[in-house]
Amino acid sequence: MPYATAPDGTRIAYQVQGAGFPLVLLAGQANNHHWWDPVRADFDAARRTISLDYRGTGDSGKPDLPYTTRGFAEDVIAVLDHLGIAEADVYGTSMGGRIAQWLAALRPGRVRRLVLGCTTPGGPHSVPRDRELRAALARADEETFRALLLDLMYTPGWLARHPGPYATLGDPLMPPHARRHHLIASHHHDAWDVLPGIKAPTLVVHGTDDRFNPTANAALLAARIPDARALLLPGARHAYFEEFREEASAAVLDFLGAPPRP
Repeated sequence: MPYATAPDGTRIAYQVQGAGFPLVLLAGQANNHHWWDPVRADFDAARRTISLDYRGTGDSGKPDLPYTTRGFAEDVIAVLDHLGIAEADVYGTSMGGRIAQWLAALRPGRVRRLVLGCTTPGGPHSVPRDRELRAALARADEETFRALLLDLMYTPGWLARHPGPYATLGDPLMPPHARRHHLIASHHHDAWDVLPGIKAPTLVVHGTDDRFNPTANAALLAARIPDARALLLPGARHAYFEEFREEASAAVLDFLGAPPRP
């Protein structure tokens, strides 16, 4: 497993597949690179895809220190620097979309085009999930939590046809301290003030039936980021990129367009 080294010395495991102009794929909270397994082939066919195991997950280091979405963005930069990649397209979903916001805002020269999926600007300007759902997730035991999460990710019909295993339910080998740090990092994300500084053309993708990260956040992001537009997928929940794979992957690839010539 290849590694890059973050500014604080943490080893960050990364994965590279395909060939062509680089596309960074950023997974959701408390997940490793396997989040992308069900759909990665859609992008490998046209691009050199780069994923990573966030600190606290997979084969990366798991320091018992505070994590932030901005810090995760610095870990991504460490991977790109290690690979000698000056510029890439970036596709982040859920917490990965939060990280991608910092990446594009703070390192504008490193991001050519940006895709933000099922994510939020965070902070007081965002639309939080409803209070009843937050309470249910907080008090659920392990089995109930998994059932709730599956319902938030996928429609009942899709689940009936796809009995698993599922790649979007979290890294099962994460230590408790890392899971807690991921939760705090995601919860405290607030990129509202820097969003107008994003220079990359941006596509915001969201399912219309996403309760885990309310759909209204898509409009907020699209309005706040210059040269951004939103694509809403009717009937899709949080894991739109997997259940609505054909439509979602095609839309993302169309938006990214032909890679620039070397």
